Amino acid sequence: MARRKNTEPAAAQAAAPAVGSALVSASTGVVKAIAGHALSRALPYTPPWVAAAVLPPTAGFAVNTMWGDAAMSAGLASAGIALGGAALSGLVWKTAGDGSKARKFRRAQATATVAASMGWLTCAVSAGPFGRPMIDLWLLGGALVAASWNARQIMAHGQAPEEETNSTGTLGKLTEAIGWEKVKVKKAEGTGKGTVKAAIEIEAGSTIDAVQATAGKVAAALQVPPSGVIITPDPEDASRGMVSMRVADLLKDGVEFAFPAALGLLPTEAIPVGLYADGEVWWLDPFGADILQHLLVMGVTGAGKSEFARTVFAHLATRSKLSLHVIDLAKGRQTVGHISAGIDWLIQDPKEAKRYVRSLPAAIKARGDVLAAEGLDSWTPESSLNAVVTWIEEAADVADFEELEEIARKARSVGIWLIVSLQRATWGNVSTDIRANLQASACFGVDKPGDASFCLPDSVTDAGAVPAWGSSRPGYGFATGMGIPLERWTMEARSSLTDRSVLAALVDAATCYRDPLDETTAGALGETYAQRAHRGTNRTTAGADATAARALAWLASAGFGSALAGSGSATARVAPQAAPPLAIPAPLPTPGRSADPADPFEDDDMDDTEETALMEIEEVYEEILGAIPGDPEPDADYAHLGLDDDVPDADEEGGMEFAAPDVLTAEEARHTLYAELDRWVQTGRLEFSPADLGPATVAAGRKRPWLQGQLKTLTEQGVLQRDGHGSYVILHSPLQPA
Repeated sequence: MARRKNTEPAAAQAAAPAVGSALVSASTGVVKAIAGHALSRALPYTPPWVAAAVLPPTAGFAVNTMWGDAAMSAGLASAGIALGGAALSGLVWKTAGDGSKARKFRRAQATATVAASMGWLTCAVSAGPFGRPMIDLWLLGGALVAASWNARQIMAHGQAPEEETNSTGTLGKLTEAIGWEKVKVKKAEGTGKGTVKAAIEIEAGSTIDAVQATAGKVAAALQVPPSGVIITPDPEDASRGMVSMRVADLLKDGVEFAFPAALGLLPTEAIPVGLYADGEVWWLDPFGADILQHLLVMGVTGAGKSEFARTVFAHLATRSKLSLHVIDLAKGRQTVGHISAGIDWLIQDPKEAKRYVRSLPAAIKARGDVLAAEGLDSWTPESSLNAVVTWIEEAADVADFEELEEIARKARSVGIWLIVSLQRATWGNVSTDIRANLQASACFGVDKPGDASFCLPDSVTDAGAVPAWGSSRPGYGFATGMGIPLERWTMEARSSLTDRSVLAALVDAATCYRDPLDETTAGALGETYAQRAHRGTNRTTAGADATAARALAWLASAGFGSALAGSGSATARVAPQAAPPLAIPAPLPTPGRSADPADPFEDDDMDDTEETALMEIEEVYEEILGAIPGDPEPDADYAHLGLDDDVPDADEEGGMEFAAPDVLTAEEARHTLYAELDRWVQTGRLEFSPADLGPATVAAGRKRPWLQGQLKTLTEQGVLQRDGHGSYVILHSPLQPA
């Protein structure tokens, strides 16, 4: 230990020089860093000082040498420089502009600097730059001018971004041209995607509403469509807002259809339906949003509603736990015939459409009871129920306002997404109560700017987002709600362009992923659903696997295999084939003609001789007589009589007596009524009026009040659905369990 203690002082002495050197090196590095930082910060402020130190003496020495020797030349040179200085000062004052207080100060400062410099130069012609008092004026005046410009730089650098003043150039001239004297345009920047955005601030005495009213002038000045300029207010400050100017259309060449990320996605996944004007994806997220918002789709013929509908349908038809119901009485198969396999229920008959609408309240109630039993306040994928999408074209032709209003009000919480599509959502087509429940919107081209207010919120149309281009720009429009961010409500979007063969193959490829309608909803819809005219395909359909495999193989051969690479391996097992044919129903036979091509009676060149006609009449006569049943009492006294014989008088004392019919019990009477309703169901008749049950009521030995009571009971039990005109729809047979 003693030996170690003796060595420590020596080691410390040896290390001292190294430590000192390190400290000196570190100090030098710090000083250099500080000096370098100070120099970098000071460099931006040196140009005014360099100019003040170099330009005046250099220019003064030059003019004094050239013209200062003679009185005549000095006088003329001084006069010329003075006039030139005045003109230059005026030019600076004119071109500097006065759009804001900061710009006004800069104009005054620049003009004063030019005037002072030219005045000093005028005197330097005769007096020279280095004589008294010219050198004093140079040193003092130059320092003050340089310091004033440094002060301006410091103030500009310390200014908050939102306080930056109007930029010079085109935008500054534009604000003056359109009368924005009380509007400050700040920090105008291009997004690089065909749009210029800038913050705006209004001075006292004006409002954002007044600025929005000038959007048309801005669009005209920029030579863009009226909807190309959008002015939105700041929700937290009424004196601020944002102006967006679309100076280039990135969507004019169309938008390609975006394939789903995978087949079998849940309804809560967002749907890509197109692109916004800035190139971002246009998403709809109805079931994933905080609140399921029913949708109103509006636009004139040719505006792109059908293309938009096909895009939405194609994506929904690839989802699991979802059923798609479409009502289109005008051109159903023309619009969606190629993807009808993915539509669980396509309705084209007016009577069937009305029955469907009248059956929905019962389905809503049944679904609500199930969700309550499952402990859910609203539909989620954890429920045993499917999400249901109901798309109604021209709803005014399908249902009464009261029926639609009730459905729209109650369907949201039970997972039924209602979509109403029409050309003009005026009060005559859709009541204000219905529109209040259609909280989401997709508005395509309209003929009149005022029509857009029937679909879009006032905040959107007031901002200038009005698709008043009719059918000249198909697919373009504005959309709100459905999980769309608020700032994108006023941005133009364009829906995808679709290819019929590709969509048909995509829908067929998803056959194995589609779930059939849940039993609760199907049972509540009753016979209306059981006897539906159209039945889409799903995983329970015979041959679903083979259909999906063929479709996936065709998509792969057509170059779309990578788009659905994660949706299954069917393409590896099936060789590429031709596109799956569309399931187009065979045409109905023409009345009076046979559908069998081998039927000889289809030939128009039939033998029309009298003999052939008589033979045909005789055959028909025998057929009719053969249909008449035989005499049930061949041994009766009247059996020998012919059709032309007289009927003998009845024997008054023949002893014939008629017993009064037995009175049916209440149960038997109800069964008589129920049997009649069941017979109608079996024959496909689902609509009736109370008068149609008159014979059944008489057979039951009852009268009209009894019938009315029975109809009321059946309606309360969900067997019947009553409309506002006294007619009824049979939801399911009263003799069959619901």
